[in-house]
Amino acid sequence: MNNDRRLVYSSEDGQIGKAMPNTQKKRKKTNKSSAQAIKNPAKQGVRIRRESKGRGGKNVCVIEGLSLNPLELKTLHKKLKAQLGTGGAVKDACIEIQGDHRQKLLMLLENEGVKAKLSGG
Repeated sequence: MNNDRRLVYSSEDGQIGKAMPNTQKKRKKTNKSSAQAIKNPAKQGVRIRRESKGRGGKNVCVIEGLSLNPLELKTLHKKLKAQLGTGGAVKDACIEIQGDHRQKLLMLLENEGVKAKLSGG
C-alpha cells in the first residue's frame, strides 16, 4: 500500500483521524422494546384492538392481556362467541373474535368482571 493512501472511515469505528470527545465515542444504547419498559404488568389492563392486516381485509377483534389459564380462556372465548353470534379462535393467550365488535366486547367483558380498554383506532 502506498504512503499517500490512508484509511479515513471504517464501519466499525466511524470517521478515523479526528479527535472526538468521549461523549461521542460511546455507542448509543439500543432502545428497549415497549414490553420490557412495562414496570408492573399486573397493573396493565386488558386491551381490545381491531386487526385487519394479513386477513384478506376482514376485521378481527383481538383481546389481549387476560391473565387466565388456558381452560378459563377457552371458556370465556366460547361464551363471547355465543353472545355475539360469530366465530373466533384462541391464539397465543389472546382471544380473536371475527368482525368489529369492540364496543360489545367491552360491555360483555365488564359484565364478566374484567376491566378492559379499547386500543388502537
